[in-house]
Amino acid sequence: MNPTEINTTLFKRLRFVLVETSRAGNVGSVARAMKTMGFSDLVLVTPRCADPLTDAEAVAFASGAGDVLAGARIVGSIQEALEGCNFAAAVSARLREFSPPVWTPRAFASHAAGQAELRPALILGNERVGLPNEIVEGCNVLINIPSNPDYSSLNLSQAAQVLAYEARLAATGDTVDERGVGFHGDAASVTQIDGMYAHLEEALVAVGFLNANNPKKLMPRLKRLFSRTQLETEEVNILRGIARAILDQTAKK
Repeated sequence: MNPTEINTTLFKRLRFVLVETSRAGNVGSVARAMKTMGFSDLVLVTPRCADPLTDAEAVAFASGAGDVLAGARIVGSIQEALEGCNFAAAVSARLREFSPPVWTPRAFASHAAGQAELRPALILGNERVGLPNEIVEGCNVLINIPSNPDYSSLNLSQAAQVLAYEARLAATGDTVDERGVGFHGDAASVTQIDGMYAHLEEALVAVGFLNANNPKKLMPRLKRLFSRTQLETEEVNILRGIARAILDQTAKK
C-alpha cells in the first residue's frame, strides 16, 4: 500500500526542542515519537548526556527513526534553538504564577496547523526538573497536557507523542484512510437487491419460517437490516445462493 498523501505544511514547520535532556534514550524515544507522526525537526539545547545523537541507547530507542536522530541539531542556548521560529510553546505539567496563556495540546495544534505563516516550536524540559521559569515566561503559550491530577507525570517521549499526535490530527483531519485496506466490491443495484429479497422470501416460505398468508413485518424488518449494510454484488449473490440451496433441499423432500 502506498503511503497516504498528506498536506506536509505543518510537518515541515513544527520544531521540537529538548532542553537539558539527561537520558540519551529519551532523545531517541522522542525522535521515534516524532517520526511516527511525520515530524523531523529536532533541536537539543545543552543536553546533559554525552553524545545524545550517537549513544547506543539513543539509537536503540529511536528504533527506525535514526534519520530524525541523525538530523537533530545540538545548540548552546534556547535563543539559538528558536532561530527561524515565530511562536514558542513551553510544555509543562507545572503551572507558574507568571505564566503565558495555558493551552491544551489540541488548542496549540489547531492554531499551528491553521496558520501557514507560523513557524512554531514545542519546548520540552529536563526529565526531573522540567523547564526553567525564564524559558516558560518567554514563550507565547504554556501547554499543559490534561491528565490524572493525582499522577500527572508523563515521560518525556510520552509527552512528545501526545503533542505530535495532536499536531498530525490537526494537519490531516480526524479521518482514517481506508484506501487499499480490505476488499471493496461493487455496490449492488436496486434491481439486484430486490431480486434477492424476492428469492429470500420464497426460501423462507418454503421452510415454513415465513407464513405467506400472514407475513407480518418479517420482510420489512429484513430489508431494514440489509439496508444498513451497503450490500455489494457478491454479497447479494451469496444470499441468493443460500436461498437457492434452501429451495433445492425443500424440493427434494
